[in-house]
Amino acid sequence: MKVLHIGKFYPPFSGGIETFMADLLPELNKLGVQQLALVHDHQKPLTLFPEIKPDSQFPFVYRAPCYGRLLYAPISPHFPFWFNRLLKNFKPDLLHFHVPNTSAFWFFLLAIKYKIPYVVHWHADVVSSTIEKSLALAYKIYRPFEQRLLENGSAIIATSPTYLKASPALKNWKEKCRVIPLGLNPQRLPVPTQDALNWAKEKWGETDFKILHIGRLTYYKGQSYLLQALRDLKDTKLLLVGDGELKESLLEQKPENVELLGCCSDEQVAALLSTCEAFCLPSIERTEAFGMVLLEAMNYSKPLIVNKMLDSGMSWVAGNASLKCEIGNIDDLKKAIIKLRDNPDLRNHLGQLGNQRLQQEFHISKIAQQIKQLYVDILG
Repeated sequence: MKVLHIGKFYPPFSGGIETFMADLLPELNKLGVQQLALVHDHQKPLTLFPEIKPDSQFPFVYRAPCYGRLLYAPISPHFPFWFNRLLKNFKPDLLHFHVPNTSAFWFFLLAIKYKIPYVVHWHADVVSSTIEKSLALAYKIYRPFEQRLLENGSAIIATSPTYLKASPALKNWKEKCRVIPLGLNPQRLPVPTQDALNWAKEKWGETDFKILHIGRLTYYKGQSYLLQALRDLKDTKLLLVGDGELKESLLEQKPENVELLGCCSDEQVAALLSTCEAFCLPSIERTEAFGMVLLEAMNYSKPLIVNKMLDSGMSWVAGNASLKCEIGNIDDLKKAIIKLRDNPDLRNHLGQLGNQRLQQEFHISKIAQQIKQLYVDILG
């Protein structure tokens, strides 16, 4: 069985879809699925016409040159040519599209030549954001192509039952949807070195309660609400890991007990996750469709604080391992932080529940088996 994955980016680019693909592909390979992945290169190209060849570090990954992004969509005129070459040479039995990703639509031009069944892995809707207004306009152009991709797909993977139920884009195609959550390979996460632990200890400083947030500094993550909730909690320290377009704005409004660390190494992230006492993901829009970083926090048995988004998978993923707050409610966030700060037994209980949930429902080995079975069902 040969499968060609079409994604947006791939590690070391940091993102939930990218992290999941990095865990999934090696696990599917163990199950006998031969695979390649075509993604965009997150680094600027050195030449105008680079040779079509695999990545030196990941020989099963091809990175098509990319010349920036427009409304979060990669600009890559090379992509259809690389796509066509891989279809011709690799001859996949099945295509696996990870969307949203505008480059998946190049398949429409190639479909006349290549009659290949495909799976649409629905990581998130393109949300008509009330915050990022330009996305609402862009989606009017995007939607017809999106719906055609869904219509002709052999199957659609939804990452949670709550997201499937609420998604307007999937409404007409529920009969071909299968719920398979994203998964995590705990063995991929490094054991923090002593140097990394010392670095984390220095960053936390002398504080009674440590909260961690990891994510891109962008409009739907709700970091500004978290910063406001920390303003009066002088005995609590919040560290934010990540970079993005809101960095300068968040720096201007952060209180003294909050520090923005920017991008950190895997070892540093592991050290922060192992030494924090709670993890908070206060996202405010269903662009946060799942929350892969929650699985990482659950791996370290950390209690979670999330928002109640019934039309997203985030609160479903957090499940009974979390305290849930009203969206954008600063007082709710503050109460949840204080509750965990003052109840170490509750923190331990929620942390253990989360770790059990990860092992039972989100371990990548279980997820890969479900996806391979879907491939088998499609190919007969």
